[in-house]
Amino acid sequence: MQQVIVSEELKPVDETAAVTRRYRITGRVQGVFFRASTQARAQALGISGYAVNLADGSVEVLATGTEVAHRQLHAWLQRGPDAADVVSVTALPVADAAPTGFSTG
Repeated sequence: MQQVIVSEELKPVDETAAVTRRYRITGRVQGVFFRASTQARAQALGISGYAVNLADGSVEVLATGTEVAHRQLHAWLQRGPDAADVVSVTALPVADAAPTGFSTG
């Protein structure tokens, strides 16, 4: 069963303003091209940031983009690439913007 957690206060947002979120994705998300696939999806959506493997087996994604792009990225992160088995996606707001471009590390 997939669990989705969004830790943000619900309030009206400017759909075109850039926002930054830190996502943590758990499940079978390492060794399945999750980072590279996330990079391709983020770049297609005009999102900057990074995707990195964490020691606990999860993946962290820092992303800066519009609210519309974040909704699309979040929906994709819940599925991931075909070989992934996503259990949960957590999203937290971040005050600072991600670096330009999108990297995997």
